Order: sequence, then C-alpha cells, then structure tokens
Amino acid sequence: MSTVRIGPSRQVTLPAEVLEKLDLGAGDALEAEVREGKLVLTPKSAGLLAPEERKLLQQARRKIARIRKDLGRSKGLTPAEADIAVRAGLIDSDQRWWWTEAWQSGERQAERDLKAGRVKVFESADELLKDLRKR
Repeated sequence: MSTVRIGPSRQVTLPAEVLEKLDLGAGDALEAEVREGKLVLTPKSAGLLAPEERKLLQQARRKIARIRKDLGRSKGLTPAEADIAVRAGLIDSDQRWWWTEAWQSGERQAERDLKAGRVKVFESADELLKDLRKR
C-alpha cells in the first residue's frame, strides 16, 4: 500500500504502479466517496471496458491531448472514440460533438482562414447584417 499526501491545492498524486494496474492516465475521471470513514476513488471506466474499448480509449486520450496542444493540426475523434471518451469522463457528453473529426475539420479551416486574413471584423450586429445583405 502506498501513502500519498494532499497538496496545497487539495491535489493528490497517485503512484505510477496504481495507475498502471488500473490502466489510468491524466484526464481520466474518478468518482470519490466516503465509505465507513475511508476515501474510496473509483475509476469511471474501471474494469468495464473490453479490450477493443480500451484501445479506443487510448486512441481518444492521444487525440484529445493533441487537440488541446495544437488545434490547427489535430484530427478529431471518431464517433466510437467520442462515445468511449464520454463514458470514461474524458469529455462532457454535451460537448461530444466538438471533439469529433466532423467538427474539428471545420476548426482547422477556421484556423487557416484566420491566418490567411480571410476574415471580417464588425463593430456591431447591424454592420454584420448590412454586409450579409450585400451578398
């Protein structure tokens, strides 16, 4: 059994061997509860994933990390990866759409448009509407 300390921001660092045994990594969700005076942390996906689901979850973790690091050059999640990421608590279910490749391809295009200067800035909604009516 390992001993851990509560840090100044109420954070606890889990030992590497515990994370490995449970196949957990940064960003995974844990449920916390008190049972008979003991703190019990339970991974949301603990032991419930089939081998193919574990593989999807690992792929989703990598893609999510890449998106967070470099939005303009990252591929989004497949529908299956997004589903497993929601189940594991990596992403919120109401934000699932944003992480998908279908949405991320639009994010990459928007980044390219911004860098190329293919954007307009409007000072008001009226100014925007006036420009739209010109078309």
